[in-house]
Amino acid sequence: MQPANSYIGSPVHSGKVLPEWIDYNGHMNVAYYVLAFDLGIDALWVDFGITEEHVQANQSSTFAVEAHVLYKQELKLDDPYVITSQILAYDEKRIHQFQRMYHEREGYVAATAEWMSLHVDLGERRVAPWPAKILESINEVAVGQPDWGLPKEKGSQMAVRNPVWKVPE
Repeated sequence: MQPANSYIGSPVHSGKVLPEWIDYNGHMNVAYYVLAFDLGIDALWVDFGITEEHVQANQSSTFAVEAHVLYKQELKLDDPYVITSQILAYDEKRIHQFQRMYHEREGYVAATAEWMSLHVDLGERRVAPWPAKILESINEVAVGQPDWGLPKEKGSQMAVRNPVWKVPE
């Protein structure tokens, strides 16, 4: 097992690749990488105090508005994985975070996900400032994380290096 202190990011979720997650290529389907990352977000939100009880009592939650997933190395049936999270930035209404999915035994990064999430007033269905207590928790986690630096994959852009054809700019 990969020691937790060798991960970049704080471990927030772990699991194993389930049989129903395997596609006809014999590896974890892309949709389930996103599911695993989302479970990591849910766990991080609990650390911030954004629980089901909070959502119901305060009618506030978060919506993901942008995500970018990079698939780096495949995971197969029963492979154990760990999701880590790194807060890159936040303000009074938004949070930008970066996640890595590690193969727990072998230690390689199987995938990464970059997310922008907004705090939303569910009654108004509009972006709203974080509740003070949640903002305080986000700050504690952000300033308490080690200096992992910016991920090299942050803001990555898709491109065909030497296209035979492309849409004219």
